[in-house]
Amino acid sequence: MISQSAGLAIVNVGVFDGESPDLTDGPVVIRGGRIESIGAPAPSGDEVLDAGGGTVLPGLIDAHFHAYGISLDMFDMEANHLSYVAIVAAMRLRSALRRGFTTIRDVAGGDAGIARAIQEGHVQSPRYLFTGAALSQTGGHGDGRPQHWEVCPCHGHAVQVVDGVDPLRVAVRERFRQGAHAIKIMTSGGVVSLTDPIRTPQYSPEEIRVVTDEATRRGSYVAAHAYSPEAIVHSVRNGVRSIEHGNLLDLESASAMAEHHAFLVPTLACYDAMDRRGQDLGMKKISREKNREVLDAGRDAIETAVAAGAPVGFGTDLMGVLEAEQLNGLRLQAEVTGTLELLRSATSRNADLISRPDLGRIRVGGIADLLILQGNPFENSECLWSPHTERVVIQNGRVVHHGPAPEAD
Repeated sequence: MISQSAGLAIVNVGVFDGESPDLTDGPVVIRGGRIESIGAPAPSGDEVLDAGGGTVLPGLIDAHFHAYGISLDMFDMEANHLSYVAIVAAMRLRSALRRGFTTIRDVAGGDAGIARAIQEGHVQSPRYLFTGAALSQTGGHGDGRPQHWEVCPCHGHAVQVVDGVDPLRVAVRERFRQGAHAIKIMTSGGVVSLTDPIRTPQYSPEEIRVVTDEATRRGSYVAAHAYSPEAIVHSVRNGVRSIEHGNLLDLESASAMAEHHAFLVPTLACYDAMDRRGQDLGMKKISREKNREVLDAGRDAIETAVAAGAPVGFGTDLMGVLEAEQLNGLRLQAEVTGTLELLRSATSRNADLISRPDLGRIRVGGIADLLILQGNPFENSECLWSPHTERVVIQNGRVVHHGPAPEAD
């Protein structure tokens, strides 16, 4: 390990700054956890990390991650003791960091307890921005009960069922009291829930607006699970900042997103993985059928958002053992947008989404969260997502991983 207090010079390296299509030459000098200089001679006496002609990127940001998403079965996930869930979550977070994701936004899960454990150094993890349990209406995407159930496990680790303006106001305030980065709501049907059509908008305008108003007043924002054009327009017109998934996006709803400066966070990895592996992992037939409905449309949605001028981020949304496919999400999105736009999405654009200008870019004064790859991803994009590629992960100026990416922990 390299001491954070010492200067660290990364030499023999090309630099992708998070935005420019052209690599610049190193060295990159880090001091006190921040980037001190780029391209200037390394000061004598600093420790040297020779990148061997590789490329240094900003640390990747996964804007749709589920640390507590330990199962593909909603009730199995919610029924486990939180102590067990947190231990498994810690393993999922460590694997993400070692793949090069130095920041994650945990939408629908997480809490102040695991955030504190990360902050105090008990858990090796990316920078951790959590929303707490997502908010769902009765019979919405977060209400996973089949039709014949009477019982209501309506307040779990990942989702809380809350109806009505005043109860939603209290729920939002409580999340911010506990340190939530943002708020997650469900505004359309979903794949793994059993009773809600995918296209139907969820929550009334008044209910969405009270959530977004409370978040805005707190200096934060709202992310919405939404698939259909109807649900997307319903969300952004009532103040939602990011649309998660958005697979059925059309030009009209994409234009509404651009008009309201809302981000699209596509999650291609989860649909691809569920399509290939869902049946073997016990996914219910109705969920597999819903997944097929949105699978191919996810790629089209990205192209539509770009055409309309809506900013596109990057997320993965992988539950259970599928979390090992996180790097595959990079490949799938690169197939749609090309390598440059993928890297912008997973670095500087996601940093803009989470309002962290000190992350997602390599620039003087920025936080030194970095990923060093063997080779040039613009010449050999596979080095981004191959788990066999040697990578050096630097977080806050410290080397936290040097070796291949873990496929699973």
